[in-house]
Amino acid sequence: MSHSDPIADMLTRIRNALMVGHLSTSMPSSTIKVAIAGILKEEGYITDYTVIENEPAPILNIDLKYFGATHRDRRPVITGVKRVSKPGRRQYVGKAEIPWVLRGMGTAILSTPKGVMTGQTARKLGIGGEVLCYVW
Repeated sequence: MSHSDPIADMLTRIRNALMVGHLSTSMPSSTIKVAIAGILKEEGYITDYTVIENEPAPILNIDLKYFGATHRDRRPVITGVKRVSKPGRRQYVGKAEIPWVLRGMGTAILSTPKGVMTGQTARKLGIGGEVLCYVW
């Protein structure tokens, strides 16, 4: 099955798994998806991720993170994700226009010439790029 926007598919799978309370979700793996999962882990939004080398295609498995003592009180750490740049309309920003997500409480994920990174890291390096998504 081909997808026109694999990053949006990844974010939708994460959002759907969080809404029903799954502990993990899996999807077809790609380099950019692994980079986004690495950022989500660094920022504390997910517990861990693994790439399983299957024969036809590798699979990316993401372990989701929740807070709360009991199963009844459990709430997801990720409360929202939004795909910004889409195949039909790319969103590029310069170093001065890198957006703040929820006044710094969320994370903007950018694809820059130096790799996939958070908006905060891109600001420190003084580079812009394509805004892939927001996570909060």
